[in-house]
Order: sequence, then C-alpha cells, then structure tokens
Amino acid sequence: MKRTHTCGDLSALNLDNEVSLNGWISKSRDLGGLHFIDLRDRYGVTQIVFNEDINEDAFQRVKKLGLEDVIGITGKVVSRPADAVNKNIPTGEIDVEVTDLIVYNESVPPPFDINDRNSASEDHRLKYRYLELRTRDLQEKMIVRHKAAIATRNFMNEADFVEIETPVLMKSTPEGARDFLVPSRIHGGKFYALPQSPQTYKQLLMVSGFDKYFQIVKCFRDEDFRADRQPEFTQIDIEMSFVDQDDVLKLGTDLTRHIWKSVINVELPESFPIMNYHEAMERYGSDKPDIRFDLELQEMAEYVEQSDFNAFKSVLEAGGRVKGIVCQNASTYSRKVIDELTDYLKKYFGAKGLAWMKCTDGKLDGGISKFFPDSVQADIISNLNIADDSILFMVGDNANIVFAALSALRLELANRENLIDSTKWAPLWVVDFPLVEWNEDKNRWDALHHPFTSPNLEDLATLDDDPGSVRSLGYDVVMNGYELGGGSIRIHDKDLQSRIFTLLGIGKEEAQEKFGFLMDAFKYGAPPHGGMAFGFDRIVMLLAGSNQIRDVIAFPKTTSALSLMDNSPSPVTKEQLEELHLELRDDDS
Repeated sequence: MKRTHTCGDLSALNLDNEVSLNGWISKSRDLGGLHFIDLRDRYGVTQIVFNEDINEDAFQRVKKLGLEDVIGITGKVVSRPADAVNKNIPTGEIDVEVTDLIVYNESVPPPFDINDRNSASEDHRLKYRYLELRTRDLQEKMIVRHKAAIATRNFMNEADFVEIETPVLMKSTPEGARDFLVPSRIHGGKFYALPQSPQTYKQLLMVSGFDKYFQIVKCFRDEDFRADRQPEFTQIDIEMSFVDQDDVLKLGTDLTRHIWKSVINVELPESFPIMNYHEAMERYGSDKPDIRFDLELQEMAEYVEQSDFNAFKSVLEAGGRVKGIVCQNASTYSRKVIDELTDYLKKYFGAKGLAWMKCTDGKLDGGISKFFPDSVQADIISNLNIADDSILFMVGDNANIVFAALSALRLELANRENLIDSTKWAPLWVVDFPLVEWNEDKNRWDALHHPFTSPNLEDLATLDDDPGSVRSLGYDVVMNGYELGGGSIRIHDKDLQSRIFTLLGIGKEEAQEKFGFLMDAFKYGAPPHGGMAFGFDRIVMLLAGSNQIRDVIAFPKTTSALSLMDNSPSPVTKEQLEELHLELRDDDS
C-alpha cells in the first residue's frame, strides 16, 4: 500500500481526500464500535479511526493488533469533533476513517514504552537502541545532526573549501591519547592505527596545494573511562594555507554563526570575545569558561599572608595558590551543605579541603574567620565587594588543583543559585595557550596540543631556557562552558620543527620513524598553514538542547566503550587470530 502522505502531513486542507498512510501503531484505544489508532512515522502522528459500520473486516483485524505493529491504511480524511481537536500537533484537527488495512509486520511486546523514553534505564535503552531511535526525542536530535552537517558543508563549499577524505588506516603517531591499533594480516607483526585526527594528512594536503581543505570525519581514541566521551567521535576538520591566527578565528566564528542560524535560527554576535589562557584560568579556573554568569575567582594570597591561617601560608610558601569565590545566600549553606561540597571537591578534584567565611552584619564569621584580624577582614569585604549574607569559599593547593576545584565549585554554585540563563548563548575564543606543559611522571615537557603547533614567534628567545613561558599560536572556541573546537597555526619550518622535537624529547631517529613522511614532504615547499577541528557531536548536543553526546549519536558506546546492542567488543576465533599472527595472553601472565 504505497503511501500518499506521511503521518505528519494531513490537515483540514485535506478534508474528504482519500489517502494512504504507513507507519507504526503508537497508541490503540477500543471504544466499542470505534477503534482509534495513533499511527506514527518519523514525520509525526495521525489518528486513524476503524468504524465497524464502514469496514467490519478491518475493524475486527485491528482489535488483534498491538503496539509497534507496522501497518498501512487507506481512508478518508474527516474533521474531528470540536472538543477532540488536539492543537499540539499539526494533524490534530483531522482523523482518517479507514476503508482498507494491510498488516506488514507484527511486533512482539516492546521492552520499553516507545512513547516515554524515560520509561527504562539508559543501559536498557542502549541495548535496544534501534527502538530508542523510534522515540520522538531521538529522531528530532538526529535531524538536528543532519541539519548541522548540511549547514557545515554548504558554508564550507561557499567559502571555496574542498572536502577530501583522508585514510582511516594510518601510521601510529604520538598525538596524546592511546591509538586503536589494527593488525595487518598481510604484513604479519605490523599494525595500522585508527586516526585520533587527520592531523598529518591535512598538513600534507597543504603541501599538495589544496589551500582550503575540510571534512566531516570519524576519529578514534582509546581512552580510559571518561564521562561523556566516546571511543569514536566526529569532527569538522579544517586546514588553510597562507593564513594567520586571525584568519582562522574569523572563519571559525563565521562557521559557528552559520550553523547556529541555519539549524536553530539563533543570531550569534558577528565577533566573539577573545580571552587569553592566563586570564581565563585566573578568572574562571578553566580554559573553557562559561561566561553566562559572574562568580569569578578571587586572589586571596595577600590576605592569607596577613592572617594566622598557617595551612594556607604553607601552601603559598611551597609555591601553591589560594583563591576564592564569593556567593550570595550564605544562610542556605549549612554545615551539611558545605560538607557535601567539600567531599565533592576532595573526591573528584583532589582538593584537601574547602575553607569558608560568612559575612554577617559587615563582619566575617564562622569557618576560618578567627584566623583573620579585623583589619584584614575589612579589606577582604571592601576589596571583594562582599555583601551581608554572602559566603566566601577558599581552596589552597597547587595551581592545577585550585583551578580545577574552584572551576567545578563555580558551576555547582551557579546551578544552586539559578544564575545560568539557559536561553543565552555565550561564545568565546581562548588564545595564547602554553606551548608545552611539564609531565611530572615522565620528567619531560609535553606538547599541550600536538608537536606541530607553532610557538608564538615573539617568545622564541625563551624557548630553550624557559619553555613553560612560551605561548603557542593555539586557540579554542568555547560555548557556554563547552569546548566546541580548537586548533593552531602549524610549524612549516623544518628547523623550528626540529627544535620542538628536541624540546619534547623526540630524537632524530624517533622523529624520522614517527613523522619522517611529513618532514620529507616539508622539504618540497610547505606553505605557512593552520586550521582547527570542531567537535561535531558536541555542537549537535548543544543545538539539540541535550546534556550528553550519546543522545546525538545514532549508535553510541557506553562510558566504558561497550556497545550493549551488539555486545562489542567481543571475542574472535582462534583461526582469525592465527591469520593476524596474534596470540592471546592470559591475564595472569
């Protein structure tokens, strides 16, 4: 029975038309001589009516059908009674009186209610993901994903970019996370890697003369359990030749604005604020700050030095930091609530504790207030603009723990105090990231982004003596506290690249083994180039109003990288292992 319309098409304009619809039974109601069915497809829902007086055979057959059975019907479009009109759906003014019925497929009872996505746990829904994808919520999110992809391709095409696919089977190169490795059957003992990103290939394309490249591409990282991360994810990958940082930031801004306008009809500002990395960390404790609300971090060192609180004084003497946050409604922060916040910061961010003082009648009281003389308290209240019934939280530790803990506390307080306007979009560029960071465990410098990121040429004089002070030409675009994407201007000079390899402890032989093909290509005339990559899944998540990326990926994995639907990863046969020249080792060996 070929459909003439979808289940979201019909309205009062179609009255008296004979139509055919196909879909799934979403609801079923037996009212004696009438039987009502809500017929659903991805376009919407239409109420169809089986009347015993019009077609007794169809009427008797439908009574035996259950939810999620797949049927086709032919019938006449009629008006609903005035008191039965449903103004919440496009088809709410009409019914279809059935004259003919065909049953394509009967369903066993579904494992959860398709009309109520929250009727089952997430793990249960992931096991039956193909059924969860029938829910209106997920179908709408998949359509948002489709629209975002189309908007991206349209924008990049108009900007004269060429979409070029890069290999999925590639050479394993150190790029930060652990590679997924693919054993070669033909070349025993050797392995491909799945790309963490197309970084080296996109740079090779610049050498090849494709000055404007992009692709929407799958990437893979074999990471330990991390919340809201997937072992395979999608990014919008971009690279350009003969550009500087401002050019890339403008393109990234324009692309973001185009996607938001095309998909959800939101006008973002023509230019996004730009903040350097140091300022972002000092003010918000994060390189991806949510700037929709205030609650900025406050420097507390000068007040601690004038206090008798030796725990924080010791932190400062050891080179650590003490910073704080001022929050209103101190009366709502009982000792029980403060203890809960303290435990949260200890468990997830390694903080040793959470100090506090409340402002009452123009004075600081409670917590560690007794260690601060009246004159110092007065300065704190005045300089930090602390009002009565406010509470000052403080954390002292090494800089990484202080920033991580207070950044998390800032968000927690904002949620408790309803400070976040969920209708607001607050984009931001963060620039001037450090080129390298010190790896305590391995006693070496690591690239903050990747080894091809160009240092800021203004800082080259300190590259050898003080690498930690060198800024990179790296940048991230942030939206509402989420990193949408990031990139950098790349190194195109082989001598500078060699200096960076040396700084990172990558010797000539290792550099040749890992990156020789790229370095060889640079000998043939590499243009200045740079680019960025957007996290496509995260963009769609924000556009769809979701809070986890699993909602916008058709067949996602769990946090522990399992597919509950097809039980992968799964064992393979001994014969398959032998073909790949592999042998499994016992866990105890």
